[in-house]
Amino acid sequence: MSAVPGRIRSILTAADIRIGGDRPWDLQLHRGDQLWPAVISRGSLGLGEAYVAGVWDCQALDQCFTRLLLAGADRLVAGGSGWRQLLLGLRERLVNLQSLGRATQVARQHYDIAPEVYAAMLDPWWQYSCGYWERARGLEEAQQHKLAMIAAKLRLRSGMRVLDIGCGWGGLAAYLARHHGVEVTGITLSSEQLQLARRQWHRLPVRFERCDYRRLAALEQAPFDRVVSVGMFEHVGARNARHFFQIVRRSLRHDGLALVQSIGARRTTSATDGWIDAHVFPHGRLPSPTQLSGALENLFLIEDWHNFGLDYDHTLMAWHGRFEAAWSELAPALESRWNDAGAAGFRRFWRYYLLCCAAFFRSRQGQLWQLVLSPAPDTVPVVGTDAGAGLGIQPYPAETYRSVRCRGFEPQPLLPASWLSPPPER
Repeated sequence: MSAVPGRIRSILTAADIRIGGDRPWDLQLHRGDQLWPAVISRGSLGLGEAYVAGVWDCQALDQCFTRLLLAGADRLVAGGSGWRQLLLGLRERLVNLQSLGRATQVARQHYDIAPEVYAAMLDPWWQYSCGYWERARGLEEAQQHKLAMIAAKLRLRSGMRVLDIGCGWGGLAAYLARHHGVEVTGITLSSEQLQLARRQWHRLPVRFERCDYRRLAALEQAPFDRVVSVGMFEHVGARNARHFFQIVRRSLRHDGLALVQSIGARRTTSATDGWIDAHVFPHGRLPSPTQLSGALENLFLIEDWHNFGLDYDHTLMAWHGRFEAAWSELAPALESRWNDAGAAGFRRFWRYYLLCCAAFFRSRQGQLWQLVLSPAPDTVPVVGTDAGAGLGIQPYPAETYRSVRCRGFEPQPLLPASWLSPPPER
């Protein structure tokens, strides 16, 4: 066994993690001579790649990573060598990593993988974002409660028109249309998500398009009564955040509401985890409270800011459990589709992704925010279809917006099996 470098040894000691120990969170090394140089030079990127390659193992990755994060490992070794951190910092400053030309990379790399994986892991509404677990007894209820809470926060009325930015497989749009009588337009950059959404929910008043949020005007659908965006703002980036909210504002009626759900960071950073950035969500960036509020300043009023980040830990562990339970059925479909490592390599990759993210929220490094926004009164349009609606002319609601939480309403029944269509054949 190769010697553990002093800096790493001090982190492991602080986290109470042993090499070759018998506790679930202890590390088991197979090729230590490969692990430590990778971690020293490339930080979390080297650590994750070494795990996927079988260099090391751990019975309970989520517990191991929670301990490492609470011990400050992300600050001490996450970026790797000093030169590497310097180059990454320069890239962040000089390049718009979330530009139109790069925006489809995450769709191709992550969302366009075999739909069987998501079908096995997700709930019947295909929700690939944090559920709401206050009263939930399982994943289906947690996602159902989240959907119902979003609808309640948006104060929907039958006949309203709703824009869903980053609609995924269309489950939120379908839920709002079916249970609240609204018409929904959803946009995504993923071809796989678009095909499945159109097939799955074709009986409802929903429209799905492959469209970047910066090209919304081409759809000629605005203004909308409501705008919702769940789990998409993480792909926008600090350089484009102000533009994102300007587009949301232009898409929304003067008396409308917008809801944005996003993972957040507790402090402002210039990058994200190296392994996640390279292999899971390329160029994804988590906003801090300062970045998020600054991006929407003087465009919107923040009516509600709700943090339920610990619920993402429960959601990710539920996804992991369902993924592992379905592995015997998933393995044959993945054997020839994922790089040269085959199904076994994908299983290690996906397990590492889900469990390190669970630790990110369990350690309170990660936050999960829902913001309800109303247009600032002096930003209403004075031309076009919404003309004459503001600048002291249009009376505004006299009542205060009251925050909504799960305890304040009864969620709708779970989706009947008769409403589901199988995922498209590959």
